[in-house]
Amino acid sequence: MTTTIAIAGKGGTGKTTIAALLVRYLKEHKPGASILAIDADPASNLNAALGLSLAETVGDIREDTAGRVSTGRMEAGIAKQDYLDLAINQALVEGDGVDLLAMGRPEGPGCYCAANNMLRSIVDRIAKGYDYVVIDNEAGLEHLSRRTTRDVDVLLIVSDPTVRGLTTAGRVVELIQELKTRVGKHYLLVNRADGALPAELTQVIQKHGLRLLSTIPADPTVAEFDAVGRPLVELPAESPVVRAIAAIGAKVVG
Repeated sequence: MTTTIAIAGKGGTGKTTIAALLVRYLKEHKPGASILAIDADPASNLNAALGLSLAETVGDIREDTAGRVSTGRMEAGIAKQDYLDLAINQALVEGDGVDLLAMGRPEGPGCYCAANNMLRSIVDRIAKGYDYVVIDNEAGLEHLSRRTTRDVDVLLIVSDPTVRGLTTAGRVVELIQELKTRVGKHYLLVNRADGALPAELTQVIQKHGLRLLSTIPADPTVAEFDAVGRPLVELPAESPVVRAIAAIGAKVVG
């Protein structure tokens, strides 16, 4: 059975760092398990954080297919479903202990919807073939309102230690309830928080009914790695953020 962990929150809160280090935790503590990382944030570089090269995204495939259909360039004798299936599998990046699929740009108002629906079903089917799926969602709430975040076992809502960030996190929970999104459990992570949270922030957390799972300390090593393009999965084991994410992983998946 597949366990799906999705990560949401406003931009700049460190979602990609958390996603990458959760993948690292799974690789280290679930030996032999198959892991799929899905980069659902077009502004993110989960592949770089994982140390993987990326050539094509699902969005690229959708645009290419739309162009082929509109100009009559689809290969003769091959059904669109089969063509998309092949293209998605070719876009899947196979790494050491983890595979990666990048979604790329979301569909626009003029999208080729038939292809888009096929793509979603193919991605869903591929994901079900893994033991663990970690999804790095785009910033904000669009992925919830478009219902692209669905059938999630654990949703980790990431915030910085600010009223604005926690209010956005509260809105995520509201949308889950309003849209009846299939989310098993949802937890709050407050990133770059040193020490106990001030009373003002604790009140906001309680007001929105957020379930605080953990705070994550600020770690200057993350910025140092980012500055030189070094994969975040190579952070030293004694790094405060690595230790924090390992503790979170233990709580979420054991």
